[in-house]
Amino acid sequence: MKIVVLDGFALNPGDLSWEGLTQLGDVKIYDRTQNEEIVERSLGAQIVLTNKTPLRANVLQQLPELRYIGVLATGYNIIDVQQAILNKIIVTHIPSYGTSSVAQFVFALILELCHHVGRHSTLVHQGEWSTSPDWCFWRSPLIELSGKTMGILGAGRIGMHTARIAGAMGMKVIAANSKVKQSLQVPFDGFRWVSQDELFRSSDIISLHCPLMESTEKIINSAQIRLMKSNVILINTARGELVEENDLAQALSEKRIAGAALDVLSTEPPEADNPLLHAPNCVITPHIAWASVEARTRLLQTAIDNVASFLEGKPQNLVNNNEHQIG
Repeated sequence: MKIVVLDGFALNPGDLSWEGLTQLGDVKIYDRTQNEEIVERSLGAQIVLTNKTPLRANVLQQLPELRYIGVLATGYNIIDVQQAILNKIIVTHIPSYGTSSVAQFVFALILELCHHVGRHSTLVHQGEWSTSPDWCFWRSPLIELSGKTMGILGAGRIGMHTARIAGAMGMKVIAANSKVKQSLQVPFDGFRWVSQDELFRSSDIISLHCPLMESTEKIINSAQIRLMKSNVILINTARGELVEENDLAQALSEKRIAGAALDVLSTEPPEADNPLLHAPNCVITPHIAWASVEARTRLLQTAIDNVASFLEGKPQNLVNNNEHQIG
């Protein structure tokens, strides 16, 4: 059984082990694969694993022996699922592996904007505290979260985990999610379901957790920003395409919102002229909310388990073709 991993480096840059996978077949692991290399590297393989390397219809049509695609992520927009169905190729993904890590990272971003820990540490190391006439100093407002309103846009697993952390920190939590029967689910005291517009109007912090679909693409734009408080902080650990980046950069430059912290951008890596790279009070991290060693370990083990289940004739974590997302 020939198994090809097209882009294994992001998942395992060397601190994890592929041994469980190598026990299942003849495995070839590539750190990265350019689009023009996909077909050549995948020829003859019955199993292909991919994280962000796309497998579109024109590629799948050239791989007659392929029977299984394992996406090394939760989102599967890189796969032409309909063509896979036509080719009788099973497609699986990895749900739930990063829930705790991503929710934790949301608060790393929030706390950075509330306290600017990195900036203050740098100032101390540069000698500013040593030469200060006072026993303490700060160079930006310090914000307490207790009593503030956290708005969760997209209340799936990660969104609800984030909501519970916010509640534990004394925050009021409001959430908008069209996929649930809102009147039946109130997970804890201080939590309320609201409309999307009310969420934008009432939140002190907005955290994005919705999938990327036609209805959510660029859901953060100038019209929605006009509804927001001027002191709002926007957090995005979901998909970069949820945000109209020019509109957000302009709002930050004009101080129509207080700040933004983003772990995802519309193009990754970003183009050098991405307006958010130069926007004020905008923290950007390189898509790492998912990447704790614990989360990556769970992801890799689930990927191996998915392949093993397929080989046993009992595939698991199949992609739901009825809810095909574009992100």
